[in-house]
Amino acid sequence: MAAGRGWWWWLAVACLLLAVAGAPAQAQAQSGELPHRRFEYKYSFKGPQLTLDDGTVRFWTHYGSALPSSERVRVAPSLRSQKGSIWTQNKVTFEDWEIEVAFRISGLGRIGADGLAIWYTKERGPTGPVFGAMDNWDGVGIFFDTFDNDDGKNNPIILLMENNGKLTYDHSNDGIAQGLGSCIRDVRNSYHAVRVKISYYRKTLQVYLNLGNSVTDESYELCIQVKNLIVPSGGYFGVSAATGGIADDHDVLSFVTFSLTEPGKQDPSNQMLNKDLDEYQKEYERFEKDLEKRKDEYQKQHPETHTPDEDVFETQGQRELQMVLDGQSVIQSELKRLGERLKVMFEGQKQNSEFISHAGGKRSTTTVVGEAEQGDVGSKSLESMLKNQKELVRQVQEMRTSIADIITNVKLHQKSLNAESAEPGHFLEIKEHIYVVKKDVDSLLKFKAQHINCPKVPLVPPCTSAGHFLVFIVLQSIFVIYYLMYRSKRQADFKKFF
Repeated sequence: MAAGRGWWWWLAVACLLLAVAGAPAQAQAQSGELPHRRFEYKYSFKGPQLTLDDGTVRFWTHYGSALPSSERVRVAPSLRSQKGSIWTQNKVTFEDWEIEVAFRISGLGRIGADGLAIWYTKERGPTGPVFGAMDNWDGVGIFFDTFDNDDGKNNPIILLMENNGKLTYDHSNDGIAQGLGSCIRDVRNSYHAVRVKISYYRKTLQVYLNLGNSVTDESYELCIQVKNLIVPSGGYFGVSAATGGIADDHDVLSFVTFSLTEPGKQDPSNQMLNKDLDEYQKEYERFEKDLEKRKDEYQKQHPETHTPDEDVFETQGQRELQMVLDGQSVIQSELKRLGERLKVMFEGQKQNSEFISHAGGKRSTTTVVGEAEQGDVGSKSLESMLKNQKELVRQVQEMRTSIADIITNVKLHQKSLNAESAEPGHFLEIKEHIYVVKKDVDSLLKFKAQHINCPKVPLVPPCTSAGHFLVFIVLQSIFVIYYLMYRSKRQADFKKFF
């Protein structure tokens, strides 16, 4: 019995030790669960259409040389000694948070200045000496320092610094001794936007970085991690930048904020929403009771009115059935109309086939009677007639073409005459040529009248008549005039180029 009790006792002790050892493991597993993320639009901005009509960013306020646009916020332009910042208008109402910022620092030089900073502070400030923001802040700042002030060969650097409102930033030494963590990364002139993810969860602040080597690369590397860090509650988010003797463009493309809550823990904002929902539900029930009361009072005041039963109204199923019946009726009417059209087409085809068969029978009858030769003659005459008609059509088309060409030439001649009407020398020359032609014609007529006698050959007409000869002379004169006009025009065009 003693041996049996000892065995059970050792078994109970072992189970207890296992339970005690498993408790931390279970707690660690629970702590490793990812928090719940909720997008906070009042603490975020992102393009396109980033600005309002007045050039401001909704829920944000910018100071100094910051220039918001539809795609980005240029916190500090590439001009010397510029300072700018942009801050949230509302205080942060959640304890744990995560922000994702996409920015670009670009410049033409090999080195740049001064840099960009991301803030979470108790008070928001317009501008100051610490990367465009005020000094002696209460909160944390993540600095992207691009200029090596202490010549320590440790820039560009990413530095996390905490301040309780009493510490002054050591600008000459880049605040290296005051930082809680840092990593050396070059964020200038990246091919794509640099993306930084900063999370504060369970009093641990982590800074993850993506240098923007690829637009599809979603991997982040851990740059800084600080545990047991207490930040002030109800602070503001902000971004600032500054330039010095050397200037870069400092652009922020997006600033996206998420509130973080532990798994299984209700978000305080959701508690507020549930509270509002309960109030709305109670108000709805109150209005519903009031409506029922008013309906009863109306029925008492107007007893002659009768409320129709629910069966009178059309249900959803009846409405759908009626729509189906209406569609079937439309389809039936269209099929009926299509059948009537097919019937008309069938009758027309039947009449055509009867006519063709009747014509073929009549032709066979005439062949039997013995009029085949007449049919051949008729077909030949028909073919000849068709050929003549085709030839006539062709000739008419040629005539139309010729007439169109003549009209075109006449219009061109008329234009050329109008263009040369201002030159009297051409008319004098034409007149002189006409006089010479007329003189030649008169001499030819006289010579014909005196010397030329056509032989009197019976049944043979004379070689030419005076009328034909005059027509020929007139045509020749016209062609000569046209040639002179054409030559004068060519000479005038040639003179334009020389």
